[in-house]
Amino acid sequence: MNTLEAYQEGKVLLIDKPLNWTSFQVVNKIRWLIKQQFNIKKIKVGHAGTLDPLATGLLILCTGKFTKKIETYQAQVKEYTGTITLGGTTPSYDLESEIDQTFDISKITSEDIHQATQQFTGEIQQQPPIFSALKKDGKRLYEYARAGEKVEIPMRTITISAFEVTYIEMPNVEFRVVCSKGTYIRSLAHDFGKALDNGGHLSVLRRTKIGEFLVEDAVGIEDFEKTLKH
Repeated sequence: MNTLEAYQEGKVLLIDKPLNWTSFQVVNKIRWLIKQQFNIKKIKVGHAGTLDPLATGLLILCTGKFTKKIETYQAQVKEYTGTITLGGTTPSYDLESEIDQTFDISKITSEDIHQATQQFTGEIQQQPPIFSALKKDGKRLYEYARAGEKVEIPMRTITISAFEVTYIEMPNVEFRVVCSKGTYIRSLAHDFGKALDNGGHLSVLRRTKIGEFLVEDAVGIEDFEKTLKH
């Protein structure tokens, strides 16, 4: 039901986030559309787990009273598909920054690649990327990174319950991963390159699942706008 009361009482919206949008921009756009549709000044809208601008896929939005449920959804297991590009590293561990170091990939075999996934399953220690929104001493890590300041980033314990290589066409390795809250797939890509005595960065990322919610059931922003008007 697309009534104002329904949005105020609380709805869970599944949005397929487009490329180059921040999660915050999606929230702002959806909030604006709801306010325009019902001619109101205020409505609570929040998202349950950020997706980087260069990632696409499932973003859970909660409206009205359901914003109190955001933490429950954030804590759920997530599934991603994507591509790790071997042979080069970037400071941001993805395509947000330029390649800063290159490596020879000619000796890497598909067997090496499949074997390397094994050291990244189960409970592991991971260091978040310096280009992230995590805070240290009241400042976001990416602020230190952009200022060229060095900062110690503590390791965190995460759980990867599945990490499989689905297709290899060098230098690109396509994968599927199922992981706990707090996992950085960019860090996984960077560490995966290291495990092969090489370099790697994340070149494609799509979130396909959060808990029981599937990206197949999500809608794009334009489609949401159309359904809002009906």
